[in-house]
Amino acid sequence: MKHLKFLLVGVFFGIILTKAEVISWYRINEMFYFESFHMYGIIGSAVALGIILTQWIKRTRAKDISGKDIRIVPKERGVSKNLLGGIIFGMGWAMTGACPGPMYILVGNGFLIILVVIASALLGTFTYGILKDQLPH
Repeated sequence: MKHLKFLLVGVFFGIILTKAEVISWYRINEMFYFESFHMYGIIGSAVALGIILTQWIKRTRAKDISGKDIRIVPKERGVSKNLLGGIIFGMGWAMTGACPGPMYILVGNGFLIILVVIASALLGTFTYGILKDQLPH
């Protein structure tokens, strides 16, 4: 029962993304063919909002829902790692027509075939966890 609020926010967010056509394969296809600004506008808005909120969290020393300080730990930077990861992520997105978040919304909308994509993503994550020590980082 204590997690009900998170479920309700998730359902509400799923409805918003569905109505905004963010989960639409056709919208994603238009984006990859540079035929429409729709997805770029949504992604750009999310990036801008993320930057603003991150700066707000840093400057106000905001706390999480349990009252603990939110700590933003700097990440290692590396062009080659980010470039390779972005290419792999983009290829998966282009092949499936869905990025990880909206995959669950697609299941909620009745597109059960996306469960194959979710299972594949989980298998890939599990495989990475096993092999990460042998991979160049």
